[in-house]
Amino acid sequence: MIIYGLSTCSLCQKAQKALEAAGHTFTFRDVRADPLDEAELDALIVEFGDRLVDRTSNDYRALNDWLKNSEAEAQISAKPKVMARPVIVHDGAYYLGWDDTVQQALLGA
Repeated sequence: MIIYGLSTCSLCQKAQKALEAAGHTFTFRDVRADPLDEAELDALIVEFGDRLVDRTSNDYRALNDWLKNSEAEAQISAKPKVMARPVIVHDGAYYLGWDDTVQQALLGA
């Protein structure tokens, strides 16, 4: 299991704690400190499309107009913090966020 996110993101921290408590082992990848390479980003874009960009964040609002009108890959490459998070990859399945559906799928809660 791999969790992509930011070490300072409270939602990523909640996901990590819950998964750890449930006995899951995972690798956490801070996308700001260790940005996604082109292949990884392409795989996530194929899976989630434009949903991969958090358009409600202050970081997204701070992007210039050219970037706001660019593809999600360009936005995330330029400013990794605009990526919606966490992104969890487990047994070939991709999950975005930490809502009830994701928790039920990963924790069985």
